[in-house]
Amino acid sequence: MKKIFLIILTILLPLGAFSQRGLNIGYIDMDYILENIPEYQEASNQLDNRVQDWKNEIDTKKREISEIQTQLENERTLLTKELLEEREDDIKYLQDQLTEYQQKRFGPGGDYILQKRQLIKPIQDQVFNAVQEIAERRKFDFIFDRTSDIGMIYAKSNYDMSDQVVRIITRAANREEIESRQDLIELQQAENRTVEQDSVIQAREQASQNAKTERELYIEERRRKRDSTRAAKKAEFEERRAQILEDRERRRDSINAAREAEARIKDTIN
Repeated sequence: MKKIFLIILTILLPLGAFSQRGLNIGYIDMDYILENIPEYQEASNQLDNRVQDWKNEIDTKKREISEIQTQLENERTLLTKELLEEREDDIKYLQDQLTEYQQKRFGPGGDYILQKRQLIKPIQDQVFNAVQEIAERRKFDFIFDRTSDIGMIYAKSNYDMSDQVVRIITRAANREEIESRQDLIELQQAENRTVEQDSVIQAREQASQNAKTERELYIEERRRKRDSTRAAKKAEFEERRAQILEDRERRRDSINAAREAEARIKDTIN
């Protein structure tokens, strides 16, 4: 907090020297706000219950795989090389499925992260709208969130020097790249343009970018359809694999039953 405060002072003190009045600064505590909104707490509890269900499913799958591994170790000396490899392949398949499920639920782009974002975003929107209203009504210059890495969540637009910084950096970079007199003339023309004139040019460039984006969306839609087809084929493959494993298990049971019957007959004869 001390470091953040020093950074804020470093930014704001020079600005205050040019202001005709003292800066009006406020802050919020987002954690406190969330703790006092019943709708958020209720939704958060629902998500916690869902997360616990996912963890229980993962623990169950782990136990099942562990039991299968233990059974394989106990029967290893009785199995042929082919049966041993087959059982090991089955275990590897189950382990891969478990890893995939864990990533789906708790990975970087998993259900937990997505649902957490969906849960907090409506509250954040309400908070930002409320901050905007308070700032305009009470004439705040800056408002910070002391619990956020973002820090500043509101600032009056007349303190925004972003365009000026971009223009200076761009100007310096362009001067280093000048190779001809024509380049120098074009650069000087660009530097003499106002922010409004730059805005018109940027609008034209944005229109061109939008046209490019539409094409990219079209390509993305084609890719999505292709991925959907692949997913359907994968599901069909998984279904066939499950059926094969089931048939294989049924044949093993049948063979074991026949062997047991044969052994009982031999015992009866003897």
